[in-house]
Amino acid sequence: MSAKPASSCAPACRPEVAHLPPYNAGLSTQAVQARYGVSAISKLGSNENPYGAPSPVHAALAGLGHKVALYPEADQALKDALARHVGESPSRIVLGNGSEQIIRMIPEAYVSAGDRVVTVLPSFGLHILTAEMMGGVVDAVPVTAECEFDLQALRAAVAQPVKLLVFANPSNPVGCMMGADDLRALVAACPADCLIVVDEAYREYAETDPAYPNAQAILREQARPWIVLRTFSKAYGLAGLRIGYAITSDDAIAQTLGRVRDPFNTNIAAQLAALGALDGLEEMRRSIEKTNQARESLRAELVRLGLKVAPSYGNFLFFETEISSGDLAEALLHQGIIVKPWKERGYTHWTRVSIGLPEDNARFVAALSAILAAHPASAQPTGTGLTGAGPTGTRAPVEA
Repeated sequence: MSAKPASSCAPACRPEVAHLPPYNAGLSTQAVQARYGVSAISKLGSNENPYGAPSPVHAALAGLGHKVALYPEADQALKDALARHVGESPSRIVLGNGSEQIIRMIPEAYVSAGDRVVTVLPSFGLHILTAEMMGGVVDAVPVTAECEFDLQALRAAVAQPVKLLVFANPSNPVGCMMGADDLRALVAACPADCLIVVDEAYREYAETDPAYPNAQAILREQARPWIVLRTFSKAYGLAGLRIGYAITSDDAIAQTLGRVRDPFNTNIAAQLAALGALDGLEEMRRSIEKTNQARESLRAELVRLGLKVAPSYGNFLFFETEISSGDLAEALLHQGIIVKPWKERGYTHWTRVSIGLPEDNARFVAALSAILAAHPASAQPTGTGLTGAGPTGTRAPVEA
């Protein structure tokens, strides 16, 4: 007699977790090669720096094999270096296994069931999902039809009781930027006890524009609690090592986040690489200059194809086609090109493409042109715009 299969004894998870979609990290280069039978891959879906990490990172990692048997040293050396870099006390710096980990730590520390959280739409999915995971009620304010922050709607949203305001500046995935006056007005509209979190993952690409605000300085001007998030994954080219950090308004917030932080949450390779990256600022800035120039060239190509393209101050572009983003991404995968199709309801005809090396950008334009030529109506606006999206809880998460 054959044995009966074991019955499932999996415990029921919390209801806040049951509806959350899995994190969508996309297909790996190897998976695309195997599934689509292509050899050349242009990876334009994760907003990585195609020029890689600055050379001091390579030197910092020399001899790493002799160090990995031991737990990481205390992270004070990196905190001290970051404190000098940003002009803040080391006691107000919090390190994370990527800034994504800190995005999770913030609701774990501060959001209780029923607490109201305000963000923008479309969004970096973890801004929403981590708050919902803790039972927070998320009010996501759509950007305008012109693909800009809707400041009037945001101010109205935070005029009500709100525990947490969190948004990226520049926005991910849209790319729009909130200027200094608008940031001050939004902060002033928040309740006195609202925790304000500004995610500056793409800061280095945006700060080449004089209009990009110094959020840290603006938030210091007032008494509300705040956190500024930054990462080494993008401009610094350390995405594979997962390291980011938070600047907090006071020691108490840093200490509270420390209570929910995993022990040894930043590994020794990441710490050493981050220290090296801070010594390679000029190289990093040269890669940003090339990327920003390529972004504007690619924007012009997309506009030439008749597409609606959001303004961007990051290392990516967000554009709309009549073809659904999923179908477009699938067609591009057959050409060995990886992009990020957007899955939030109301935005499923929008796609985010990272800025790559010149040859990758050229491959993308050629492939996209051919796909659009096969679907002549696809270059026409769909009328979906960037307003009126569905309620929160219906979107899929996005990758870093």
